[in-house]
Amino acid sequence: MSTVRNTHRVERSSARIDRSQPLEFRFDGQQMHGYAGDTLASALLANGVRMIGRSFKLGRPRGIYGVGAEEPNALFQLETGAYTVPDAKATQIELYQGLIAGSTTGWPTLGFDLKGMMGKLGRFMPPGFYYKTFMGFPSLWPMFERIIRNAAGYAEAPREADPEFYDHLHHHVDVLVVGGGAAGLWSALLAGRAGLKTILVDEQPELGGWLLSDPAQQIGGQAAAAWLQSVQAELASLPNVQLLPRTTAFAVHDGNLVQALEQQQDHMPIAARIATQPRQRLHKIRAHQLVLACGAIERPLVFGYNDLPGTLTAAAGHSYLNRYAVRVGHEVALMTNNDYSYDAARDLAEAGARVHLIDTRAQGAARHRQQAVEAAGVQLYKGYGIAKALGGRQVTGARLVRLDAHSNQVNGSGPTLSCDALLSSGGLSPTVHLFCHNGGRPLWDESRLAFVVPETGRSGIACVGSITGQFQLGAALTQTQTAMAGVLAAFDRSVSSELPQVDDPGLVRSRRIFRVPDGKPEGKGAKAFIDFQNDVDSASIYTAVKENYRNIEHIKRYTALGFGTDQGKLSNVNGFAIAAEALGKSVAEVGTTTYRPAYTPVTFGALAGHVQGDTWEPRRYTPIHSAHVARGAEFEVVGQWMRPWYFPKGGEDIHAAVNREDKATRLSVGVMDASTLGKIDVRGPDAREFLNRVYSNAWSRLDPGKCRYGLMLDENGMVMDDGVTACLADDHFHMTTTTGGAARVMNWLERWHQTEWPELKVWFSSVTDHWSTVAVVGPNSRKVLQKLCGDIDFDKDAFKFMDGREGTMAGLPARVFRISFSGELAYEINVDASYGHYLWEEVMKAGAEFDITPYGTETMHVLRAEKGFIIVGQDTDGSVSPIDLGMGWAVGMKKPFSFLGRRSLTRSDTARKDRKQLVGLLTEDPSVVLVEGAQVLNQPASAPGEGMPPVPMLGHVTSSYHSAFMGRSIAMALVKGGAHREGDTVHVWAGGKVHAAKIASSVFVDPQGERQSV
Repeated sequence: MSTVRNTHRVERSSARIDRSQPLEFRFDGQQMHGYAGDTLASALLANGVRMIGRSFKLGRPRGIYGVGAEEPNALFQLETGAYTVPDAKATQIELYQGLIAGSTTGWPTLGFDLKGMMGKLGRFMPPGFYYKTFMGFPSLWPMFERIIRNAAGYAEAPREADPEFYDHLHHHVDVLVVGGGAAGLWSALLAGRAGLKTILVDEQPELGGWLLSDPAQQIGGQAAAAWLQSVQAELASLPNVQLLPRTTAFAVHDGNLVQALEQQQDHMPIAARIATQPRQRLHKIRAHQLVLACGAIERPLVFGYNDLPGTLTAAAGHSYLNRYAVRVGHEVALMTNNDYSYDAARDLAEAGARVHLIDTRAQGAARHRQQAVEAAGVQLYKGYGIAKALGGRQVTGARLVRLDAHSNQVNGSGPTLSCDALLSSGGLSPTVHLFCHNGGRPLWDESRLAFVVPETGRSGIACVGSITGQFQLGAALTQTQTAMAGVLAAFDRSVSSELPQVDDPGLVRSRRIFRVPDGKPEGKGAKAFIDFQNDVDSASIYTAVKENYRNIEHIKRYTALGFGTDQGKLSNVNGFAIAAEALGKSVAEVGTTTYRPAYTPVTFGALAGHVQGDTWEPRRYTPIHSAHVARGAEFEVVGQWMRPWYFPKGGEDIHAAVNREDKATRLSVGVMDASTLGKIDVRGPDAREFLNRVYSNAWSRLDPGKCRYGLMLDENGMVMDDGVTACLADDHFHMTTTTGGAARVMNWLERWHQTEWPELKVWFSSVTDHWSTVAVVGPNSRKVLQKLCGDIDFDKDAFKFMDGREGTMAGLPARVFRISFSGELAYEINVDASYGHYLWEEVMKAGAEFDITPYGTETMHVLRAEKGFIIVGQDTDGSVSPIDLGMGWAVGMKKPFSFLGRRSLTRSDTARKDRKQLVGLLTEDPSVVLVEGAQVLNQPASAPGEGMPPVPMLGHVTSSYHSAFMGRSIAMALVKGGAHREGDTVHVWAGGKVHAAKIASSVFVDPQGERQSV
C-alpha cells in the first residue's frame, strides 16, 4: 500500500486543525495523513490529490471545487459493509482515524475511464442527445436503456442492514436562528439576552461561519477569533439558549416548522461510536420567530475548461488556506470580478504561493486592496479574463484574453500563465433556499448581482446578514440589529445591546460578467461549464433556447441544470444569467427555478428515525391471540392486526387446512376471532339522520334489536367501506366496519360531522378495542350458543336473521348478533375485551361435541366468496359503485336527504351499461384456480410483441379460491358489461397461460339464502 504525505500543508496561525493529533486514512487504497479538524477534502488537497472523480455525462476529470455544501464533484463512498455511506461530500466529512473513502466514478478505474473516452466526443452529445438519438429506434431502446443505466449513478447503496440507529426530537421555541456566522451569532445573543428560548443551528462542527476563514477581520476592536470566543462563551452560559453545531436545517414548512439534521456520531471512528446513542438526530423545531442567517456561497466564473481538477472557487482556496493550513497550489491563478477575492490572493501569496490575480475590471479593486496584493508580491492583470484553462487530468495553466471595458467582449489577446491551481470568483449568491421552501421568492438585485431575500423578511421570518445581500460585515451586523429589533418586538422586548463596531473598507463595483468570453461563437470554443456534476455548459443553455425552451424551469429540465446533489448551489445563478442573455431578457425576468427541501441530502434512516418496524406500523393483537398461538395458528397482518390465517393440523399445508376448515364449518360448526372488525359507537338524537346521510340505504325505520348491512360511498359514488350496524336504541347504534377501514371510516364520520353537518347532534366513539368478538358459524352454531346462554331465546322465530340481543353468555354480559359473512346460520358474540380469551375457550368447550373447528382469514375468504359476499379493497378498487356490484338493493335513491355519493350515481358515466361489473367465474377445468389480478379477455391471446398494440382487456379477477365444499375452483371478477353476459365464455390470462372460464352468478352456494335462515 503506497503512502502519501502532506505536500501542500503550510503554517497558518489561524488554522483550526490540531497538529498534535495526526490521523491516518485511506483514499482509493492509498494511505494518507491528516489532522484532527481536517475535512476529508482538506486532507486530500493537503496530500496533493487533484483528480477525485469523473463527471456524470462525459466522464471528464473532476476535482474538489468548493468547501462546503456547494461541492458538486467530491462524492465518495465511505467505509465498507454495513457502515458504508454512499455519495458523501468530502467537504462535509470530518476526518477521523482510520476513515476509508473511495471514488465513485470511473470504469474500469478512475484513471482509465471508458465513459471519459466517449466524453471526448462531447460536442456531439448536446442536450436531449439521448432522446434524439436512441428513441428513434424503439426496438433497440431497451438495450440502450440498460447501457445508459449502467453508466449512470455514483455510489452504491448499502447491501447490509444499518447497525446504527436514528431518532427524532421535537422542540417548541421562541426563536430559531439558522446559521452560525457573525449575523447568526449576534441574532442568537440578542434573543438570548432578552430571555427568549432560543436555538441556533449550524451545519459546521464549529460556529463562526466565514470568520473562521478570515482571521484578519476585526469586530468591536478585537480579532475575529477573540470575538467568536467571547460570544460563544456567553451563549453557552445562557440557560435559555441551545447551540446545535453539526446540524443542518434542510427544510422549512408552514407554521415555521423547521427540520434540521444533527450529525451526532458521523465524525467519530466506527469503533469509537457509542451504541446507545443515535448516529444522527432529526430535530423538528417549531419556532414563533425564525431567523435566517444562512449566509452566501461564492459562485465561480464560467470559462473554457473551468472544470479541470485544480480549479476551485476563490473562497474555497481562501478557506483551505486559513482554516486548514492547505495551500491549494504552488503557483495560483485567481480570476475575479470583485474586491473580496483580493484578500485570498494576498493570503496565498503571503503563504508562499506565486499568485497571478486576473481582475476582469479595467480599474481593478479599491486602492487599499490593490496595494495589499502588490505588497504581498501578487502579479495583477487588470482588464483581463481567462479564455480557457490548460491541462488534462489537472490544470497546468491559463490563457488570458483582454476584455472590452464596456462590454463582455474580447478586444485583444493576453498572456498564457502557468499554474497548478486556478481559482475564480463571480460574486456571492445568498443562500435563499430555506426562505423559498414554503412559498417565498428571492428578488434579483442588479447592484449586487445576486438573488436576495427582502431585508424585512416576511411574517414570522426574519432575514439577516449576507442572505439579504449585505456582504460586508459591518453592514450585515447593522442590518441584523434592525431585523432583530423587529423579532424582539413580537415578544414585547427591545434590543438593549450595543452593536459591535466594524469598519467596512470601500469597494469598487463588481463587474457584471458571468460567462468570460473567448472570442469565439458560443459552442465553438472550449467547453465552459456551469453545472459541473451534470456537464451542463453555456452552449447547452443556448441550445435549449434555440430549441424554443423559454421558461427557466423547462431549460433546467432539458439541460439537467441544477439536477445534481448540490442542487445548483454553485451553478444556478450562472445558469439563470446565461439563459437571460440567450433569451434577451433581464435576469429578473427569467427568475429562478423552484427551491424545494431538502437543502442537502438527508439519510433515509434519519427521516424514519425510530419509526420503523413495529413502531412504524405497530402490530395489534386481539385478547384471544394466545389461544390461537396455542392451537398452532399461522398469522397474517390485516390492518395492523395479527389475525389467524389458518390452523394447520398434523403437518397440513395451507390448502389442506383451509379445505378442512371450510367443510367443517359448512357441515357442522366453526369458530372465528372477529375482534378486529372496526366498531364505532354512534349516539345522539340525530344518529339515524346521520346514518341516512353516510350510508347509501335507509335507516329511519330500523327498530331497536335489529341489524342492517350498509354500504358507505365516497363523493364519487364508489364503495369505500361496508359493514353491519345494529340499532341498540332509538339514539344508539353499534356500527361495524372492515378491519382495515376502521380508522378511515372514523375520520370520515368526524370530517362530515364537523365540517358539513355540525348542526346534527351525534357523537362517535371508537370502541374496536373495547369488545372481543367471537363468530360461531355453521348448522350447529345455535346448539353451541344454547349451551352457553340461558337468558336469550335462540328459536329461529324469536331470534331472526339480522336480529340483535343482549344477554349473558358463559356468565358474561354480551351483545349477540345473528349475522353471517358465510351464508350459514351464524352468530357474533361481543363481550368486554378483557374476557375475550375466556369466552373463546368456553365456546370451544361447548362446541367440542360438534367437533367445533377454529378457522382463519383464508377460510373466511373462501366462505364469503362461495356466498358471493364482497371484500372492500379486494373486489372493489375505488372505481366500483354499488350498481357495479349488483347491490342496487342497498341504495335508497328515494331518501329525503341526499346521501354521500348519490348525485354521482346519476352521472351518465356511472350509469353506463358497459362498466366493469362483478361476476362469478367458473373455469372449464374445475381444478384450475385462477390467479388473482389475472386479465379477462374475449379471445385467447398471447402477450404482444415490441411495438404491437396491447390486447383489449375486459377486466380482471378479484378473488379466486378452491372451494372444498363445492369440490371445484371459484372466482369473482370485474368484467365490462358482465351483468349481461352470464353464460358467456371468456379467457383469463396470467403469466403467459390462458384458461377458459364461464361467466356465472357471483353467488355460488345457496343463492336463495336458505342455509342462514334455518
